[in-house]
Amino acid sequence: MTKTNTNNKTEERKNRFTGQSIMLTKDESIIHDRIFINELGATIEDKEAGIDGTSKLWDKVRKDINYFRQHNAEAYMVLLD
Repeated sequence: MTKTNTNNKTEERKNRFTGQSIMLTKDESIIHDRIFINELGATIEDKEAGIDGTSKLWDKVRKDINYFRQHNAEAYMVLLD
């Protein structure tokens, strides 16, 4: 049986505004990508409803952002702050 080390930071992600990059684990990269997928979906739902902030997807965005605040503050500061 092969043991996988999930602490390996093998996935690069960049701040969409500054271009700064940081390496993430595979699991962190999935959470990071999910933030932006859900942000897009929430924005579309809000536009369709005609009211900002009504999409339930914003709760998922906040939950995933909080993950980085609690577990990888450096990545939060580089990518999401």
